[in-house]
Parts: sequence; structure tokens; C-alpha cells
Amino acid sequence: MCALVALAFLVPLAIGLDDRAREEAIADAARRSALVTGALAVSTDPAVVRRAVTASGDDPATRPVVHGLGVDEPSARADAGSLDRARAERHSVVVDVEGGVLRLEPVVLGDRTAVVEVFVPESALGGGSRWLLLLGVAAALVGAAVLVVDRVAARTVDSARGLVRAALAIGDGDQGIRVDPSGPRELAEAGYAFNRMADRLDAARTDERELVADLSHRLRTPLTVLRLDAEALESDDTSVGSFSEAELDRRRGIRRIRQAIVTLEGEIDVLIKTTRKTVAHEAGPAMCDVSEVVRDRMVFWAALAGDQNRPHRVGGAQLRIPAPVPRAELAAALDAVIGNVFRYTPQGTAFEVAVSRRDGYVAIRIDDAGPGITNPDRALRRGASDQGSTGLGLDIAKRVALQANGSVSIDRARLGGASVVMLLADPEATPRQVNRFGLVGRMAREQKSTSRRWPRQRPTDG
Repeated sequence: MCALVALAFLVPLAIGLDDRAREEAIADAARRSALVTGALAVSTDPAVVRRAVTASGDDPATRPVVHGLGVDEPSARADAGSLDRARAERHSVVVDVEGGVLRLEPVVLGDRTAVVEVFVPESALGGGSRWLLLLGVAAALVGAAVLVVDRVAARTVDSARGLVRAALAIGDGDQGIRVDPSGPRELAEAGYAFNRMADRLDAARTDERELVADLSHRLRTPLTVLRLDAEALESDDTSVGSFSEAELDRRRGIRRIRQAIVTLEGEIDVLIKTTRKTVAHEAGPAMCDVSEVVRDRMVFWAALAGDQNRPHRVGGAQLRIPAPVPRAELAAALDAVIGNVFRYTPQGTAFEVAVSRRDGYVAIRIDDAGPGITNPDRALRRGASDQGSTGLGLDIAKRVALQANGSVSIDRARLGGASVVMLLADPEATPRQVNRFGLVGRMAREQKSTSRRWPRQRPTDG
């Protein structure tokens, strides 16, 4: 289509160039004819006229020919009719002949009229140049059109293939795939639409997994209350003593309740770990405010502590303290460690949660006034516990700390019980090797200067 449009403009141009070349050739013939007519005006001597003819041009084929002087000219091309027409009209006449055109110029010589003939070959008229020009332009336009169509088709095919590959990758579960919108406008718009769709799918899947993990995390706190209430029930031992049928049924029911709670807690732990691991892997490094997480979780645990008459305190959680760990992961670790305090210490036992940062680390310390942990190294090993449980509580805290390039340690608290310290790398400081147990000791010594009263209170910012 573009080639046809261009030809429509070039054909008139070529014709115009051809007409101009014809006019110039005829004008040149008129100049040569004028040399001869000037000589005729001076003398009709054949010798003089022949010298003028010779001087008018180097090419014998195009030299002027004089008719009417009684001298035969073998190179003459004009017929009698054309000569008579020129004599009758008394002005120059252009006549088409084979191989070109003739310009006939009448010259009155007394009682007779001579005619000067000048031949203009077709090559001088530009007739061939027009078609050569058109042929060259047409060939150039066809070549350019083929090149443009080839490039456009290549871009279109590449863009379509990119969309196909991206769609297949999305179907295979690669939610991070995106395309570079390119090609024709329609395909580029399809690429932008595909990227928007992929972003929404990725966000929807992440939100879904976050919802599952958050829901599981919320279920664990009421399960802690159920477990504590179940542990407050009478013994479920049926192996010693003699019991009535109703008593046996009651104790077996208590045992089933306790076993169901333990099983449900384990399933929720697995669900949280699975979803959090996937979300963390896809979302990359995450940050949270340790102080905000501590304050938020202590809202729940303070209410439960009030029901069990447990004095409690929150220290150092006034200012923002960032840590390189997802918020929900840190909340799960805090719940696991604080839940152990409620699980393994008697009601009325005091506990404290403190936050501090120094030496390139953020420290979260959970102290209690319970019986303590007799074998800290064994308690930190996965699946091991001195209390006969699964030991996953400290393992969750340890995993979160390692994720943040830190560690977990257990020591004797100044309250007399266990002191669990989670160290998380401080993202705003340059980490360096420190004596972590020395840090725990310094934290304990600093606490000795504070008040020793343990009022029953809701958690505060200090």
C-alpha cells in the first residue's frame, strides 16, 4: 500500500522531468538551427551553408539539413508533407519520426522558402529515463516495504512468544514472571495487562497465605488458654486405684481433651511454619518493629496473666527498634516463649519482657520467677524438653533468631527462674562478635537497679 501511494506521487514527477528534458532538447535544436538560418540570411552559397552546418554540431547524425537549395541531402528524414506544412505555416514545426523528432525551421529566401531540418534523437528527449526512474523507485519501495514488514513481523512474533512463555510460567506456578511490553500497540497493551494480572495474582496468593498464617497464629493464643484450663483439671490417670465407671469416663474425657489440644497445637505450628516459609521465600527479606510486636502480644498475655495473678512488666519497648524478621514470625516466637512461662511455671509466678539494643544486636529477654531450666543445652535442641513436651517452643524462637542472624540463649534470671534471650541482628548497626552471655549479664545487672515491686498491671510502654 505504501509503495502504491509513493508511485502515485512519483509518476507525475517522472513525467514532468521527461517533459523538461524534451523541451531542453528542442531548445538545443533551435540554437543549432539558428546558426544555419543566420548563414542563409547572408549567403545561399552551398559551401557557406555547409560550413555553418558543420559548425553547429560534432555529431553528423544530428547536424542540421537544409531543404530547398537544390542540393540533395542523403541524411534528411523529413518527408514532403512535413516540409510543405512548415513552408505553409511560416514557423517552426516539430514532427515525430522514427528514433526521435524533427524540428523544421522555414527560411524565406526571396521567391523561395528553404527549410532547416534538425534531428533530435529519442535518447536526448529523456523518454527512457522516465521508465528507468520508475523501475528503480518501484524496486526500492518494494525492498523497503519487505524490510519494514519483516521487522514488524519479527517484533510481533517475538512479543507473542514472550507472552506465551510468560503465560506458561504462570501456569507452572512461577508468580514472579513478567514480560517486557513490546511490539505493535495491541501486543504492548496485552503485555501491560498481563503484568497487571500477574501482580494481582501474586498479591492475592501472598494475602491468602498471610491470612492462613495469621489465622493460625490467632488460634494458638486461645488454644493456650484452653490448654491451661485443661491442665487445671483433675488428673486423667486411670492406671492407679479403682474408679467407678463414671469416674473412668470423666478421666478419659479429660485425657482426650488434653491430647486433642496438643495435637491441634502441633498442627497449627506446622501450618504457620509452612505458610510463613513460603511467604518469606517469595517476599524476600522483611522488617518489623520489635517494640510494636512486644506491646501487641503483651496485650493478650497481660490479660491471661491477670486471670492467673501473675505480676508482669514490659521494659524498653517505648521506641521503635527494627529487626530483620517478619512481624508474624517474631510474634510467633514471642508467643512460644511466653507460652512456656505460663505452661511450666505455677500460677502467680512473675515474669518480665524487656527489649534493648547494643553491640550490633537487638535483644529480647523473657525472664520468669519459676523453677528455671536445669539443662539449657538440651532445651535448645529441637524436639527436646525437660518438661516432657515436644520442645517446639524454644525451637521456634531459635529458628526466628537464626533467620535474623542472631541466636537464642538460656541463663538464670535475676527473678530466680529461666531467662531466655533472643538476639537479632540490628539492621542499623554494623554487627560484630560480642560475648552474648556477657550482654545477658549486663542486662540482668541493669535490672537490679530498678524497683523490685511487681504490681499486677496491664502492659505499658515501660
